[in-house]
Amino acid sequence: MKNIKYYILLYLMAGLVFLPSCNDDFLQQDPIQELAEGSFLKNEGDLPYYLNQLYNRYISGHQSGWAYDRIAPFYDIQGSPIIYNDLFSDNMVKSGGASSRLNESFRVPSSGTNEGWKWENLRLVNYFLRNYRQAEESVNDPSELDKWAAEAYFFKAYDYYQKVLIFGDVPWYTQDLNIDSEELYAPRTKREEVMDSVLWCINFAVEHIQDNSANPIGRINRDMANFLKARICLFEGTFRKYHTELGLQNTADKYLEECVKASEALVETGRYQLYNTGTDPYWKLFTFKEDPATDGHKEAILARIYDGQKQGHATQRYYEQNNGGASGRYSKGATRSLVDEYLCEDGRPIYTGGTEGNYAINSLFRGYDGLWTELENRDPRLRQTIARPGEYVTISTPGSGVMDRSKYGIVYPAIAYNYTTAPGTTVTGYWFIKHWMCDKEDFDATTNGRQTAIVFRYGEALLMLAEAKAELGTITNNDLDNTINVLRKRAGFDFTKYPNSRLTKENVPADPRLDKIYAEKLDYPVSPLLREIRRERRVEMVMEGLRYEDMMRWKAGKLFTTPLRGMKFTAEKQKLYDGSNATPPAPVNANSITAKKAVIGTEVWIDSEGFLIAYPRDARVIDGVLPWSDKRYYWPIPFDQLTLNKNLTQTPGWEDIQR
Repeated sequence: MKNIKYYILLYLMAGLVFLPSCNDDFLQQDPIQELAEGSFLKNEGDLPYYLNQLYNRYISGHQSGWAYDRIAPFYDIQGSPIIYNDLFSDNMVKSGGASSRLNESFRVPSSGTNEGWKWENLRLVNYFLRNYRQAEESVNDPSELDKWAAEAYFFKAYDYYQKVLIFGDVPWYTQDLNIDSEELYAPRTKREEVMDSVLWCINFAVEHIQDNSANPIGRINRDMANFLKARICLFEGTFRKYHTELGLQNTADKYLEECVKASEALVETGRYQLYNTGTDPYWKLFTFKEDPATDGHKEAILARIYDGQKQGHATQRYYEQNNGGASGRYSKGATRSLVDEYLCEDGRPIYTGGTEGNYAINSLFRGYDGLWTELENRDPRLRQTIARPGEYVTISTPGSGVMDRSKYGIVYPAIAYNYTTAPGTTVTGYWFIKHWMCDKEDFDATTNGRQTAIVFRYGEALLMLAEAKAELGTITNNDLDNTINVLRKRAGFDFTKYPNSRLTKENVPADPRLDKIYAEKLDYPVSPLLREIRRERRVEMVMEGLRYEDMMRWKAGKLFTTPLRGMKFTAEKQKLYDGSNATPPAPVNANSITAKKAVIGTEVWIDSEGFLIAYPRDARVIDGVLPWSDKRYYWPIPFDQLTLNKNLTQTPGWEDIQR
């Protein structure tokens, strides 16, 4: 059985001291897999020992080992959910065909283990909550055990929040079940009852869990509980507001107010700040190994840190951007939709007025006709997320052990919709470099990679605070300065040179392109200020696994039907990729250019304007447009569960979707 060694980032109250490397014995104990009724949990020391196994189950980070497990509900995607969950959104596309969950070829599964209908983890939580009071005789005051119950309630809230995201109404279980339990045959519990119970659980966690100053290194603390509370409450508050078919709009504000309360509690601790050290801090934020505090990192609230020995992963190996990779796994690319959403460096969008076909173009926007010129003069996060060829990533000769542009020149991204055409492939021409470390040692470590996985970070807490206050109608310019504008300042916006890049309630830019999309795809109006806050969330949190959830809670599934495009495959780029640069002449040097051959109609397909089309060989994706039906706001219950429990009903819209 593999040992678990977890480090959970924690800042102590006194002096903001960072101590992730404590070797407390409980961090290295084997998880308890089988427990005899009544034979355990009789001493307080047993409680954290038991709870250790939940950390591995709920805090996946970048996974471990080969880091190629599948995470529900997106079971046909493997690898780090932080990086790859955006493949189920309008941010990113992959090689090959679209996922069955995107092209609507998905059928009701036979079993639920891989689809999110999994109750094993929750059974472990409920077993603990039923039995932890047996340890009362080992403490002076029974309330001393509340801090351990709070950990369990943290994980119970986390579990149900994920289940409600996937299935909507689900059975609420208060007991750990066995084969004789009547609750096994419980029907779905109404969403409002489930989520009110989730709110109770996370509030218990916030109230009773140990604060950072007293909590042992490596355990869930109050800040983490407040963060999870904010995320849960923002999800539920906005879901209830926009999914009017639920009839729960009048209860939405309760959750939004709780989101504000939890987010402000985090801010008020004074323990966290945006990472802002050195050049391009936004990119660097995701490139730490082991202890990120060594460079003054105070943004991470919860992270999984890997020592490369007892815990490591192969995420960099599979990121596919240097020296080849494993069969082209997840050759991926950013969408033009994402690129278009980034503001120019003056704080205005690429189109500032007019109508489609006759837009007024921002003078800073350099268009799509050059060599990735659309990445210039934009929100500085754009080029810290999507690389202009030659920046951040210098691809060397495989096995050379060197990443040096001065020796190897520029290797342009291979562009193809096949899985194994070439290493370093992007299917759109837009090459993600967020999470890419450009670290040969970590790349070659395979399963012993040490890249830190940030699970909760302060930047998201600021975004949650801004969005919740905007939804409540209580946001002020001071709020914007302390949330949106500090994120922009960290990214590199120059408020002195471009005063309009500072967002205020009185200074919200026009964006006819995005307003048109919202008007066509959403069945409710979005104010210009809320549009800007949503924009900020998209560009700040891209490739952190949240875009799909955002689209679901905003009732924005129809955004999937916006045509998926890549870069413009201009005549200049066609010449670059015509095969003449496939193998640069020797000797390779700083002036060398390498670009694998990409032929229209073979490796790439383009639309009438010359932009690359996503999923061109998928018969269910027409001209890069994914289908959408509202039944996909919730996923179906597997057939075997409906057979075993006749009191369960199938998710609406999925009743006639056969195996």
